[in-house]
Amino acid sequence: MRFSLKSLMTAQDMTEGSIWKKLAAFSVPLLIGNVVQQMYSTVDTIVVGRFVGDSALAAVGASFPILNLLLILFMGAATGAGVMVSQYFGAKDRDQLSRTVGTTIMLMFIISIMIMIMGPLVTRPLLRVLNTPEDVLEQCANYLNILFIGITGIAYYNGISGILRGMGDSVMPLIFLCLTCALNIIMDIWFVAGLGWGVAGAAWATVVSQWISSVLCFIRLARMKDVLDVKWSLIRVNKKLALEMSRLGLPAAFTQMIFSLSQIIVQSLVNSFGTIVIACSTIVMRVDGFAMMPNFTFSMVMATFVGQNVGAGKLNRVDSGARLGLKMGIGVSAALVAAILVFGKSLMGVFTETEDLINMSYRMMCILSFGYIAMAVTQILSGAMRGAGDTMTPMWISLISSVIIRMPLAYLLAWLTRSEDYPAGRPETIFISLLAAWILGAVMTLILYREGKWRRKSIVTHSPEIALNE
Repeated sequence: MRFSLKSLMTAQDMTEGSIWKKLAAFSVPLLIGNVVQQMYSTVDTIVVGRFVGDSALAAVGASFPILNLLLILFMGAATGAGVMVSQYFGAKDRDQLSRTVGTTIMLMFIISIMIMIMGPLVTRPLLRVLNTPEDVLEQCANYLNILFIGITGIAYYNGISGILRGMGDSVMPLIFLCLTCALNIIMDIWFVAGLGWGVAGAAWATVVSQWISSVLCFIRLARMKDVLDVKWSLIRVNKKLALEMSRLGLPAAFTQMIFSLSQIIVQSLVNSFGTIVIACSTIVMRVDGFAMMPNFTFSMVMATFVGQNVGAGKLNRVDSGARLGLKMGIGVSAALVAAILVFGKSLMGVFTETEDLINMSYRMMCILSFGYIAMAVTQILSGAMRGAGDTMTPMWISLISSVIIRMPLAYLLAWLTRSEDYPAGRPETIFISLLAAWILGAVMTLILYREGKWRRKSIVTHSPEIALNE
């Protein structure tokens, strides 16, 4: 399979040609990019764990549920924009594509200002509600508040790179991300180890590098004059497009909110186990972030592929693409599970030198490992449904698996396993409940995908003859 460098560095039309080649050409740089993106938070974790200590490691980990909760508006706007961009690109509708991009850019700015103001006001109260240990709380609050200062750069990188992916360009965002990730690593070591800034140094390194990557992505977008127009006159909120974006994006935002709230509630349970378990959970979630990358990648690939083909009215390509995507995703996830089981303990040792913490983290990771195959099914088929314009079905699946199943199960198992040695319950219950939620979520996703109601959710209208071309 051969691809020219020139073809990979332009917007890719996925409505024509070999499905396998299109998916592979788009997914490989996207997967690498997602792994590099995960390096931002992971490097922060490694550096503070190695040069500051386990309490700083716990502080970085305890911050992410709160950060994710406050980023739900970005999630909604980005998801809605991604669906619209891919479908308008597939339909070759330059005017609507350009207006959608302009609306997205302005909405990202408005949301950034809201979070910059709101974030610092709620950080400490939320941390106290979550029973965050005092030796962790202040470091965690400082880390979050610095990220809120630079939230615009984080928002624009994720928003504009999402737009580029919707048009089939996964290579240029990857190049920018690799450059700024290298810069982030250098600044992390300099600020934390060299200047002794602690967790604040890790936060500033992330903010500066994300700002640079967002500027590079905007320059790339502005130069894609062959497919859209990026003009100051178009960078404004188009009411009709914003409402459509909200209709498509709010279910995803609500999903993220529910997921983040359930994480926060479960984080409260984690915090009750003490600093060593918080640090363990932080390490596992960092490795989990990498293990989940193929699933998230193929989910985005399927959203773009399905969106473009639905926009072009080529529904006959959608099912073939979904089957191929599942094979690719499950295959990669199975390989990762094997790698985790063999090399997992060495991976845990990257974050800390504390032997008990390494052993506990590896044990928890083994519990989760087989759930990644189930998550491949959930993420890939959910991505296909979102690409077609159905963002409600994945929302309900996430709501049921995260709130109705995972959260009560975690507390129930913790209560049932209380003992003299484990007064708050055994820490394994946190990860057993997550594994159960993943498996049941995969079963629900497969059933609802096969029902096929998502096929009728396109925002682009086609003639009945095209719509029935399945």
